Amino acid sequence: LIADAGLVGLPNAGKSTFLSRVSAARPKIADYPFTTLEPQLGVVRIDDFEFVLADLPGLIEGAHEGVGLGDRFLGHAERCATILHLIDGTGARVADTYRTIRGELEAYGHGLVDKPEIVALNKCDAIPQAALAKKRAALQEASGRPVHVISGVSGAGIESVLRAMAAVIRPARRAPRAKTQTGWAP
Repeated sequence: LIADAGLVGLPNAGKSTFLSRVSAARPKIADYPFTTLEPQLGVVRIDDFEFVLADLPGLIEGAHEGVGLGDRFLGHAERCATILHLIDGTGARVADTYRTIRGELEAYGHGLVDKPEIVALNKCDAIPQAALAKKRAALQEASGRPVHVISGVSGAGIESVLRAMAAVIRPARRAPRAKTQTGWAP
């Protein structure tokens, strides 16, 4: 697996729904954790640019130690040039969710925290506006990055986040490829 971008998040963050919305891929989508057991790839087209997006299995606390799909999941993330952190906006503690994911990437190592990342708060169509604004602010503070507000179901905010991903991926493709521990970096 080598992809331009990898979707990371806790189980049920809406990663498979997002992939099916933005590409012709048809991953299994269900309302229970760990529906995605193997990475699913899709080709995304935005404006005049195409890139490969990988829907990676859900990440849980302790993954760097082999909990859940563990290092297997993180090994797939290692082969992606950039990371889209997809956070379930219907969750009570979106900042903590981000910190959990980020902590697992840091604990795993292998340069995952050095990869360009984009942060998106998903399921915005299921959150009252006042709560959505608070969650976005909390996530922005925790991540130190702009937060895209999106819905994989309705399509709200999708073009904006895809353009942000394309803006990161284009220059990465032009950069010389470097050898990593697992092979050639994208």
